Amino acid sequence: MNAALALPAVLVFLAIGCHVAVALGLVAATLLVLFGGVPITVIAQTAFKSVNSYSLMAIPMFVLAGNLMMRGRIAELMIELVGSIVRAVRGGLAQTVLITSVFFAAVSGSSVGSAAAIGSATVDGLKREDYPARFAAALVAVGGTLGLMIPPSLGFILIGAIVGLPVDKLFMAGILPGIMEAILLMVGVAIMARRNNYGHKIDRPDFRGFASRLPMAVPALLMPVLVIGSIYSGFLTPTEVSAFAAGYAALLCLIVYRTVTLGAMWQTARDSILQTTMIFAVVMGGSLVGFVMARIGVSAALVSALHAAEMNHYTFLLVVNLLLLFLGMFLDGIALIVLTAPLLFPAAVALGIDPIHFAVIMVANVEIATLTPPIGLNLFVMSGIARLPVHEVARGVMPFFAIRLTALALITYVPAISLALVK
Repeated sequence: MNAALALPAVLVFLAIGCHVAVALGLVAATLLVLFGGVPITVIAQTAFKSVNSYSLMAIPMFVLAGNLMMRGRIAELMIELVGSIVRAVRGGLAQTVLITSVFFAAVSGSSVGSAAAIGSATVDGLKREDYPARFAAALVAVGGTLGLMIPPSLGFILIGAIVGLPVDKLFMAGILPGIMEAILLMVGVAIMARRNNYGHKIDRPDFRGFASRLPMAVPALLMPVLVIGSIYSGFLTPTEVSAFAAGYAALLCLIVYRTVTLGAMWQTARDSILQTTMIFAVVMGGSLVGFVMARIGVSAALVSALHAAEMNHYTFLLVVNLLLLFLGMFLDGIALIVLTAPLLFPAAVALGIDPIHFAVIMVANVEIATLTPPIGLNLFVMSGIARLPVHEVARGVMPFFAIRLTALALITYVPAISLALVK
């Protein structure tokens, strides 16, 4: 009963304007003091311990790397390079946006960062080619979600730190699902573009233009190769490679492309610190909620209830997806992970579900959460960039939901998609 009050209390705090970290912390601390019999000092120690993690130290550097790539106008370079070939087909600019989203996903690890970088470089161009403004904003918002699945993913880093899974294996598990999601989106965009006659196309692929732009793009194209290759070769840990990624991004923007000044570098570092602080604050609040749930026996009770109900893992995964899709309407992705992972992972493992597969399922739900009103962050980002009301962006996203739900179903019930590379 006490635990049942936690979620409504969090939602009430959010409704009156509290930051999600404050809401989680207040609810958890109150439950611990009133029902857990825990001293205040233990609450402080638990909150500090939650962010005193080697794995979490990768977050600030990956955030900095993504922000530098966004501010350095790398997206424009990639759009021109890819578009010189892909724009020869109907809907080619939209397909170029999705391919560029895959590139940014492999260097930023952030859904919002990817959407902001690509949206700033492409939305006006999409409008000029007669794509509806609502479709253009929705396309970039949906493409940006790939940053949560394709490594290096901040979502996988959080899950690894919270439940104790190796981050490098989680990164590997996200590759095939991320590529599958991108392919499904490209197929869907091709159908929509042909059916609605969206966009212009060039007469033939511009191979000469591609060849002339490729040398300039090579340093940027090497970044995801170096980042992912360093992890999977065992040369660097994910935390070490995050520092390498930030340094390489700074080198590209300051020296190679000269698109960022020292003053802009300092401002980008400040913004990255503030974003990291926000993430860590949510992790601290969520860890307290997880601690109180364990303290008052919610996790153990949930496992016992599953055994008593003789629920199989197929039904459990369906229930989990429905729960996460519902909560995703009210919580951002970070809060959704830190609030539900400590509770759901023990239950999943008790039913024989591979924890790495379950982590990929959770991240796939978080991707959808960034697109669902009223809290979907990508909707607000693209509303500002495209100069459209949020509800218009949300309407534009609706045709893509069938694609995202299809991908979620495949990831959920075909474990090989997530585990083939891991095993």
